[in-house]
Amino acid sequence: MVPSAGSGTDRYRTRADTVATDRGDGPPVVLAHGTLMDRTMFDPQVDALADDHRVVAYDLRARTDRYADSYDLYDLADDCAALMDAKGIDSCVLGGMSMGGFMALRFAERYPERVDGLVLVSTTAGPHGEEETARYEEMIATARDADAVPEHLADVIKHILFGATTNEERSALVDAWVDRWLTYPGEGVYQEVRSWLHRPDFTEQLAGVDVPALVVHGEEDVALEPERSEPLAEALDARRVTVPGAGHSVNLERPAPVNDAVREFLADVR
Repeated sequence: MVPSAGSGTDRYRTRADTVATDRGDGPPVVLAHGTLMDRTMFDPQVDALADDHRVVAYDLRARTDRYADSYDLYDLADDCAALMDAKGIDSCVLGGMSMGGFMALRFAERYPERVDGLVLVSTTAGPHGEEETARYEEMIATARDADAVPEHLADVIKHILFGATTNEERSALVDAWVDRWLTYPGEGVYQEVRSWLHRPDFTEQLAGVDVPALVVHGEEDVALEPERSEPLAEALDARRVTVPGAGHSVNLERPAPVNDAVREFLADVR
């Protein structure tokens, strides 16, 4: 059974606190970012796609003034629906990276009529294991206790969210994101990770997701190893693209091959 949407009529109707990049005309593409990132991680995709599509990349709750709320992935799916309502978008190709991808799968389950296709970046349908969960719980507790992301923790995270090649060859990009992380409220990081950390396995529900899909993964991803998206692609009968020299933030680290794959996918969906 699909969990029901929130009953409060004002809870998801408007998101005045949401910041979105909205460019281009044509079939809409909506993009949801991953943990510790924001809408600007999709700037390379916005630039590449806006000539032929209306591309909307938006900030999820953790990057808004609602960062301290407790929420889950279905709440984020309802937020996405509200954003689409506010933008006058009936249906779209929905793209999500990591946490955004976890949300996109649940959006497709709850709002199937609003999804024309899925672009799933660094995403899996499976849950995190016990050891992974314990490690992340320790990390977010550290941020929460410090009221911010401490520098030593950001130093660890940069090797989780970016591949080894990017850390070595594009240190300015990595350092720019580290500087952002150091400004994040610890409570916001805590609630952001908790929104997905204990999610149940979604594999069985994939049978009900009947839309075209593209699955993209970086070969150097250590947050979610590339092989973990193989069952997802198989269940969705999706094209799967692995990108060398990139890690978890593959669309930001190696945008050119990702953009090529997305353009081809969108042409097929049209």
